[in-house]
Amino acid sequence: MLDDVDVSVSIDNSLEPLLDSSEWNVSETEFNPTKLHHKETVFTLSNGYLGTRGSFEEGYPGDFSATMIHGIYDDVKISHTELVNSPNWLPLVVEVAGEQFKMNTGEILHYERRLDLRLGLVSRDVRWRSPKGHTVDLRFERFTSLADQHVLAIRCQITSVDFTGEITVEAGFDAEPTTQGVPHWRTLNQGGVDQIIWLESQTLHSGISLGMSAKLIVEGDDTQPVYVEKAGSPMLATTCEFNPGKTVIVEKIVTVFTSRETESPIAAALQRLADEPRYTTLLAAHIAAWEQVWQNSDIIIEGDRQAQVSVRYNLFQLLAVAPRHDDRVSIAPKTLSGFAYSGHIFWDTEIFILPFLTFTQPALARNLLTYRYHTLPGARRKAQEAGYQGAMFAWESATTGDEVTPRWVPGANGELIRIWCGDIEVHITADVAYAVWHYWQTTDDDQWMHDYGAEIILDTAVFWESRVQWNQQRHSYDILDVIGPDENHDRVDNNAFTNLMVQWHLQSALALWDWFKHVYPQKAAQLVEQLNLTTERLHCWAEIQERIFVNQNAATGLIEQFEGFFQLEDVNLADYEPRTKSLQGLLGIEATSQKQILKQPDVLMLLYLLRQGYDYNTLKVNWDYYTQRTDHTYGSSLGPAIHAVLACDLNQPTEAYNHFLRAALVDLEDVRLNAAEGIHAASAGGIWQAVVLGFGGVRMTQFGPMACPNLPPSWKRLKFKLQWRNELYEFDLQQEAAMAMVTEEVSVPVFASLQAAME
Repeated sequence: MLDDVDVSVSIDNSLEPLLDSSEWNVSETEFNPTKLHHKETVFTLSNGYLGTRGSFEEGYPGDFSATMIHGIYDDVKISHTELVNSPNWLPLVVEVAGEQFKMNTGEILHYERRLDLRLGLVSRDVRWRSPKGHTVDLRFERFTSLADQHVLAIRCQITSVDFTGEITVEAGFDAEPTTQGVPHWRTLNQGGVDQIIWLESQTLHSGISLGMSAKLIVEGDDTQPVYVEKAGSPMLATTCEFNPGKTVIVEKIVTVFTSRETESPIAAALQRLADEPRYTTLLAAHIAAWEQVWQNSDIIIEGDRQAQVSVRYNLFQLLAVAPRHDDRVSIAPKTLSGFAYSGHIFWDTEIFILPFLTFTQPALARNLLTYRYHTLPGARRKAQEAGYQGAMFAWESATTGDEVTPRWVPGANGELIRIWCGDIEVHITADVAYAVWHYWQTTDDDQWMHDYGAEIILDTAVFWESRVQWNQQRHSYDILDVIGPDENHDRVDNNAFTNLMVQWHLQSALALWDWFKHVYPQKAAQLVEQLNLTTERLHCWAEIQERIFVNQNAATGLIEQFEGFFQLEDVNLADYEPRTKSLQGLLGIEATSQKQILKQPDVLMLLYLLRQGYDYNTLKVNWDYYTQRTDHTYGSSLGPAIHAVLACDLNQPTEAYNHFLRAALVDLEDVRLNAAEGIHAASAGGIWQAVVLGFGGVRMTQFGPMACPNLPPSWKRLKFKLQWRNELYEFDLQQEAAMAMVTEEVSVPVFASLQAAME
C-alpha cells in the first residue's frame, strides 16, 4: 500500500512487474491466485458499448467473470435496479488428451499476461504441463472491437512442445450468469448449426432482449471440421491431431446486440456474424480506431516510466468505456468493470471524468451530458415528490433519472442503516450544471446549448430557488439539512461546497439567460413558458446568489465546511496509524461524524472547481486547515488527484506527486485494497486533471489555453493536446525555463517561466 513516508520506494518496488519498457503495456509474469479478482479488474477491456473483466477464457474457481453492457439494467431489491452481468461470451476450453487446460491444474512452466494500452488488446502466454505430463504452449488474445462495438474476438494459438495426440477446443456461452448471486436472465432460445451457435435471452424484469452469436474458425489444420455439440447449451468444437512442433490457431468471433439498439437482437447478431471477416482483419480495424482516439488523448511523460504507464492506463479505461453511439447512458463509478454501486450514475462523471473528454474527445463528452438531458423528467419527478420546483437530479441515476439510491441498507450485524444521500446530497444538481457550462465554454457548442444545455441549467436553477430558506435573523439565505461531498458528516446546515456552488449556479444561469434570449429569442420564449421564467423569478435568483450564507473568516479567509464544523472534536489522524481501513470504518459512522475527520475536503474541492475566484492566500489557509484532517489513504478515492492539482497551485510538487501516485496507482497497485470491485473511474478522470491542470499548469484565458508548468523533478518532459473552441492546441512542457504552445494551424509561442509559477 501507499503511505506518506516512503511512498516512492514502496511503489517503485511493487509496481515494477506491471510495467513494460514500451510504456504502453501493463503486464504480469507470475500468476497469483490471491490477486485473481484484483487482476480481473486491471485487465478489463471495454469498447464504449460493453466491458468484460479480465477473467480467463477457460474460467477459474471463484472468479468474478463479468460482461456488462451500457443501459442493461434490471430490478433488484434495495438498490432498485442494477447494471446486470450479461451472458458471458468468453468460454473457450482447450483439452489435451482429455485433460482440460486450467491455471489451477497441472504445472505452469511459463506465464505472462499483457494489456496493450495502445492496441486495446489482452494477451496471455502459458507453457502448461498437464497432469499426465504433456507440455503445450498456449497464447490467448482478445479484444472488444472499438471499430464495431457489436464485435468481440478471441484468438487461441496452440503449439505442442512434446505431445502427440488429440487436442480439442470447445467454445460456447455462459447463458445465465448471476450478478453477485442474483439471477437476471432467462434463455428464450439457443441453438447451433454448421460453425455457428446463438443465444437469445431476456432480462427477468426490465424485459430487455439480447442476441449473441459466435463462430469458430480453425487455421493450421484445414482437414478438421468445426462441429456443434448440443449437450446442454450449444457449443462449438474442433479436434486436431498434434505432434511436437505443430501449431493450430482457433478464432472465436462473437457478435452481440440488445433491444436497446434493434427490434430483433438475435437477427442482427446472426446477420452481423455472417458478414464478419477473419480475426486479423477485425483486429486491424480495431487498432486503427484506437490509434485515432490516442492521437488527441495521449499524454507523453519522459523521465518517469511509472507515471507514464499508469497515466495511460487510467486514460485507456475511460476512453474505452465512454459511450460512442448512445446518449442515453453514462459512465458509472466502476465503469463496466465491476458490480459496486450497481452501475448507477453519480457526480463522478460530470466533475471528474468529463473534463478529460471535453478537452480531448468532445463528442463523447456531449453524449454523457445529453444523458442528463434525457433524465430531466426523472429529476423533475424527484423535485416534485420532495416538495420542490424545477429539476433535482438523482444522487444515483439509472435509465430514467428517478432516484435509485437505497434508503435503507443492512449493516454488518443485520441492522438497517439509513442512507440519506438520495434525499439530501443535493450538490449533484449544481455539479451537472457546472459540467454543462464548462462543456459549452470549452467547445463553443451553441447548438447543443440551444437544444439541451440551457434547459438543464435553467430548470435546475428553478430548483435552487425553491430549496433555499430565508433566515430573517441573519438576513441571508440558508440551505439546510444536506450532505456535502464529505459524506462523513450528513444532515448538516449551510455546507460551504453546496452553498457556493449554488451561488455559482445562479450567477451562471443569469449570465446564460442574458445571452440566450438575444441569440435564440424563439427558443427563449418556449423556455419562458415551459419553466415559468418570470422577471420576478430572475430577480429572485440574483438576490439569492448575493445573500447566500457562507461562514468565511474575513481576516484569514478560512471557510467553515458547514455550520458547527469548527465545534466538532479535533483529532490527530496520525494517532490512528497504521491502519488498513477508513477512519469511519475504524470508529463507526456516529463517532466519526462528531469529529473533524473528512472523507474528502468539501472546501478544497470547492476552491478547485471555482479556482478562478479565489486567491493564493485563501487556498493556502484552507489547505493548511483541511488537508491534515482528511483521510487520504482510505477516505474517498476522488480526493487525491484534486489534492495533487491544489498542491501544484501552492508550489508543493513533492506533496502533489505523492497525491498523484495515490490516484494513478489505485487500480494497478490496489492501493485501497478494493480494486477487485472495479476501476476507480473518477480517480482516473482526476489523473488527467492532475497532470494537465496541475503539473502542466494549464489555465483558460481570453487568448486560449496557457500553461505555467510545475513538473515533478523526475519528469523531463510533458506533452499533451487540448481541444478548445474548435482548435487543437499542443503543449510540449519541459524542465527548462520556457515552454511553447502551438495550434494546429499556426504556431504561437507563449513563454511561461517556472519562476512565475512559484510566485
